[in-house]
Amino acid sequence: MLASTPVFDTLAFPSRAQLGEGPVWDGAQLHWVDILGRRLFSSDLDAAVTRTTDLPQMPGFAVPDIAGGWLAGFPDGLWRSNVALTEWEQLWHAPHPLETHRINDGKTDPQGRVWFGSMTYAEVDPLSALYRLDGSGVTEELAHVTTSNGLDWSPDHRTFYYTDSIPRVIWAFDYDEASGDISNKREFARDPAGYVPDGGCIDDDGCFWSCKWNGSRIVRYTPDGRTDLVWELPVHNPTSCTFVGPDRSVLAITSAQSTDPSCASEFDGAVLLIQTRTAGPTMTLARSK
Repeated sequence: MLASTPVFDTLAFPSRAQLGEGPVWDGAQLHWVDILGRRLFSSDLDAAVTRTTDLPQMPGFAVPDIAGGWLAGFPDGLWRSNVALTEWEQLWHAPHPLETHRINDGKTDPQGRVWFGSMTYAEVDPLSALYRLDGSGVTEELAHVTTSNGLDWSPDHRTFYYTDSIPRVIWAFDYDEASGDISNKREFARDPAGYVPDGGCIDDDGCFWSCKWNGSRIVRYTPDGRTDLVWELPVHNPTSCTFVGPDRSVLAITSAQSTDPSCASEFDGAVLLIQTRTAGPTMTLARSK
């Protein structure tokens, strides 16, 4: 399929991320993390009300929880903050060695369970895992992962999509909303050599949007895994996406700085905003107890 270049704006936020990731829209503000900068950013779409919060460790993701605080994946496990983001308590200790691993992308499912995964810094061998936090604690849902990444659920809550970046594959699973169990793992989409799938999100049509690290593009897949749309982007490393705005029809795409000067862009580290012809689901607050 031929790629096209969409009309885009950038969020007029006062800072650029080194490695922007994990965007979530709460109905009024967009929140996203800067993994390498150890920060949580928050902004309305006009950037009239903004906040930058320094975090105690490198965050793989951060999601608001039902108690008014935040739940974050730091390299050594899961932590929960108070409302002011000034105090943190550890909920779960990651089983991996901290010198080789960290927590990466995470998201809440339709019932408020928190799904998240790990990765190795080397990103070579499948030594990481996918986990789920619910009222019973944290369970390992999938082993032999290399780089745990973009995930989301279909609008009917029957399919779970999950990305392992280095093998360049997006998996689909049957999903039981009542129990949170996943089954029937199958390949949904696979990228060619040259770039890898990073973060992603679902839309109300049941299509999965996948950002392509090192690929300067985002791809929309139909529910049967066909490529529906390819947008070329002005950043080499788009990282993740979510739908924002009053009707959630604007796609917000986070990005990272390029380490290759030949690929660097004035938009690196910015949040791109693109009007779409679809919309996305509302966010579910995390339930950590």
